[in-house]
Amino acid sequence: MKIKEVEFVKSAVKPDQYAEYDFPEICFAGRSNVGKSSLINTLIQRKNMVKTSSKPGCTQLINFFLINGDLSFVDLPGYGYAKVSKKIRAQWQPMVELYLSKRTSLLGLVLLIDIRRDPGKEELDLVKWLESHGMPYLIILTKADKLSKTKQSKRVAAICSQLNREETGVILFSAKTSKGRDTLLDEINNLIDWQNE
Repeated sequence: MKIKEVEFVKSAVKPDQYAEYDFPEICFAGRSNVGKSSLINTLIQRKNMVKTSSKPGCTQLINFFLINGDLSFVDLPGYGYAKVSKKIRAQWQPMVELYLSKRTSLLGLVLLIDIRRDPGKEELDLVKWLESHGMPYLIILTKADKLSKTKQSKRVAAICSQLNREETGVILFSAKTSKGRDTLLDEINNLIDWQNE
């Protein structure tokens, strides 16, 4: 897949604010500071289309982007950051679950996990929810450039064991080196092709 055009469409909190098109949609989810904005910017090859911040917990809205005029990327709010108020944290899960369960054009979810961290309760709960609802998902291990190849292999094994997933079922990613970009775009393409069959 070649990404030629990218347009920020809108931000939303509830269903009546969602983008009003029904193009195939892929959403991106992950813990605050996992590198979600950087990953999307790397995919679309734009430096600041998705705002990145050194302060975790900044994305508190569901953000819609139109890709090539016929595909939608959706940046979901990051979760699990303690310094955000309890009230805001409590709003995130219902907001995201409502989006995941109501959005009919949604084809699948890209779940980002920092390769240096074990999956937490939020990730395990999300995976359980996705599997119980039959929602296809990809697991991306971000910040791969921060570890040596040997340490990468150990972390992949540990994370896959906790998620009960084959080691071939995750993609190593680095926004710094663009490692994993083409593989992820291919997998997104496969998801679209599979849904169209």
